[in-house]
Amino acid sequence: MARTKHDTFTMLEYEHKYLDMGKKYIAGVDEVGRGPLAGPVVVACVIMPLDDEDIIQGVNDSKKVSEKNREILFDKIMQKALACKIEWADEKVIDEINILAATKRCMQRAIDGMELPPDVVLIDAVNIDCKYPIEPIIKGDAKSYSIACASIVAKVTRDRFMVEMSQKYPEYDFASNKGYGSAKHIEALKNIGACPIHRRSFIKNFVGKED
Repeated sequence: MARTKHDTFTMLEYEHKYLDMGKKYIAGVDEVGRGPLAGPVVVACVIMPLDDEDIIQGVNDSKKVSEKNREILFDKIMQKALACKIEWADEKVIDEINILAATKRCMQRAIDGMELPPDVVLIDAVNIDCKYPIEPIIKGDAKSYSIACASIVAKVTRDRFMVEMSQKYPEYDFASNKGYGSAKHIEALKNIGACPIHRRSFIKNFVGKED
């Protein structure tokens, strides 16, 4: 099969390395939502089938995939995944223990909660304590098919939640900015203050002392 530079098959280098070592179940882990001013951080852990005929074309770092295509790929990933676990930490947990600790806690819980124990875990950049062998990969969501699948699952899950929150708190335009610090979002923070899903530790520069 001819493969182009941007073919999804080119993202299988790490997976093939472990398959060649006799590993069978290779998990990918990624998070979405470390930077926003509101809403949860969401982590997905997935184990995908890795035979050529099972590879889902178009999978890439979720930031490089359009919203429409992410939705399509999300459904395909969830249909094909051998195992998948999603964990998240809300704004209260993030404020209490900080965003990095909340992210690592979610990653550990997602991995530990897998119905199919992985032989090895590929993680986007973060190094955590884990009972399975792990390999953190810088910019892994653009280099590893398994991590990219996790990236898409986490992104779509979080975006859907933020769209729901936009209906509840329409002033902040969450449907468009997903909680990131857009100009309209920051303007709303300055004018009307925070809503319940804002991360208080993230918005100190944008709101005054709260009642």
